[in-house]
Formats: sequence, structure tokens, C-alpha cells
Amino acid sequence: MSTGVLKASPLLPAFFDDMFKPWKDLFDMNSGRTWTATVPAVNISEEKDAYKLSLAVPGMTKADFNVDVDGDTLTISAEKEEKKESKDEKISRQEYNYSSFSRSFRLPEGVKRDGISAVYQDGVLKLTLPKKEESKTNGQVKKIEIS
Repeated sequence: MSTGVLKASPLLPAFFDDMFKPWKDLFDMNSGRTWTATVPAVNISEEKDAYKLSLAVPGMTKADFNVDVDGDTLTISAEKEEKKESKDEKISRQEYNYSSFSRSFRLPEGVKRDGISAVYQDGVLKLTLPKKEESKTNGQVKKIEIS
């Protein structure tokens, strides 16, 4: 009998997961944790003066992140390692959890690279990418005549 955790696949659709849940929980060696590799989704918005990026990455600290700009590429990455040890008289168990991700974005030409700032608060990493003065439209639209 296999003790692996069941995963949804084309042969085992997700709606079968509930049916197998009692056996999955019985043989779950990860204490209810999921060990999937995930990359956080990014919300990107454009405002008059800047572009805004936000990533939902709960459970990390600001020291876990690296934000780098290399040419026209912005890279956001993070690594976190947790170690948990529990000892009884007869049982000793040690668990490790390692998670990491990396996302890269091509910066628009109008971004002031030396003005990029980042804040991590309440599980959300927020980056502000200010626009250069000449790239701000100030709400003015230029009409192009068609000849």
C-alpha cells in the first residue's frame, strides 16, 4: 500500500479528493502541510505617476526577499527554510520546509529604475516603480490625425 499523497490529475479528478480524504489524512506524513511548489500571483496596475506591483506572500519576512534590477529586468525572489523538531521518550522526528520562488518582469522604458521601492506588510509585498517625467501623460491624450 502506498503512503503517497493523492494529487488531482486527468485520471483522478479533483472531485474525487474528498472521497479519498479519510485515507489521505490517515497516511499524511506531512502533518497536514502541502509541499507544492507555488509562485505567487502578481497584481500589476498603472497609475499616473507609477506602476504598482503586489504579491501575496504570507508567512515570510522582508529578509527572505531579494529584489534586483538588471538592465530592463526586475527580478523578485524569495527563499525560506523552516526546521521543526519534536522529541518524545520513544519518538524523535525532524521536519524541514523549504520554499522559494523567483519572478522576473521586463520593465517599461519609462520607469525610473533608481526610484523603485518595496514594502512588505501584512503578507503582501508591494513595489512602486515610478515613471520618468517625460513618460507621465498627466491625463492628457494626444489626438492623432489620420491622413
